[in-house]
Amino acid sequence: MPLAVDILKLLDLVIKEDGSDLHLAVGITPRIRVHGRMRNVKAEPLKPEDTVEMMKVIAPQRNLLEFKEKGTTDFAYAYKDQARFRVSCYRQRGMVGLAMRLLPNRILSFEQIGLPLEVQQLLDRPRGLLLVTGPTGSGKTTTLATMVDYLNEKFDCHIVTIEDPIEYYHSSKTSIVTQREIGSDVGTFGEAMRRVLRMDPDVILLGEMRDRETISTAITAAETGHLVLATLHTTGASRTVDRIIDQFPPDQQETIRVQLSVSIIAVISQVLMARCDKPGRAAAFEIMIMNSAVENHIRKNESFKITSVIQTNRTRGMVLLDDYIIGLFKAGKVSKDECLAWAQNPIELRKKMDYMALGGTEDTMPPVAEDEAGKKNGGEKVTVGGLYPRKKTE
Repeated sequence: MPLAVDILKLLDLVIKEDGSDLHLAVGITPRIRVHGRMRNVKAEPLKPEDTVEMMKVIAPQRNLLEFKEKGTTDFAYAYKDQARFRVSCYRQRGMVGLAMRLLPNRILSFEQIGLPLEVQQLLDRPRGLLLVTGPTGSGKTTTLATMVDYLNEKFDCHIVTIEDPIEYYHSSKTSIVTQREIGSDVGTFGEAMRRVLRMDPDVILLGEMRDRETISTAITAAETGHLVLATLHTTGASRTVDRIIDQFPPDQQETIRVQLSVSIIAVISQVLMARCDKPGRAAAFEIMIMNSAVENHIRKNESFKITSVIQTNRTRGMVLLDDYIIGLFKAGKVSKDECLAWAQNPIELRKKMDYMALGGTEDTMPPVAEDEAGKKNGGEKVTVGGLYPRKKTE
């Protein structure tokens, strides 16, 4: 019996419609996510044999075996020379489903993804832990690819990436780039992190800090002279710190707080918001850059105070997610409802937006004396270049 829909034609449609994701599930028509919204494809509802055959068309043999054993498998699929997709095959209600994400076929610049210069300068540091966090689909992988490409062009070093699966291929430029895929090149993230230190790396990209062992090894690598880039599924700097520490038993948390306070460089949290001025999505960021105040709060188990440090160090490259979001709203890029949906503190953000609707501005709101508040909270000039910056190429 012929398939209800040809999966290769669906992939063509995703590319043509500038979609981001393709969802295939039994009993419904295929769905494509375009600019954050789901759209139906004009086709017959999928039958159980349809999704099984679709999976067999695109999945490598080793992933078919993994699916048979575990009921789920993930891999990257190169479609002709047009695009690459990150694929998740899963079983639900005894039937096969697929979720496929389109990976951009080019690496974006810092300007294109909207990250400020201060973040780019952080990559000049020879060691430390830089975390990119956010919910699934927020563009963390794209941000990390931009960072790796910057390092690859500007520095002569060895960059090792550990990913599941490899999403962006990096050719070696000024640096040597080694990319290891979980499942095909190495067994687990934990095993990969244990062995990576024997590979003479300067920079380590860790696709996801999934468990206590991986987190501990990443922090140790950052302490011992490596620049470690990693992701977590958290939103906000203080929540990220709490998430890392809570992975460890109570008798180890004091030690981890000390290690984290001296190894972390920055936390960049990001979300993708639907635009209202044109088709597409806009990225919003929260940026925390380590200084003496943040270090002190992490050591003392006062992560809830990190927000105030970020707020009083805006001139030094830090920004709260809600402040970035309201900037997008003022620029007419995102709607009020979209802002409130993604805000960390929607009640306070609504108050600000209502105040602005009455003709007020952020400048006329009761101000915080930034210089005095900065002194009070330990605000200081952040030296992003480090004591011994990595050698740049001319």
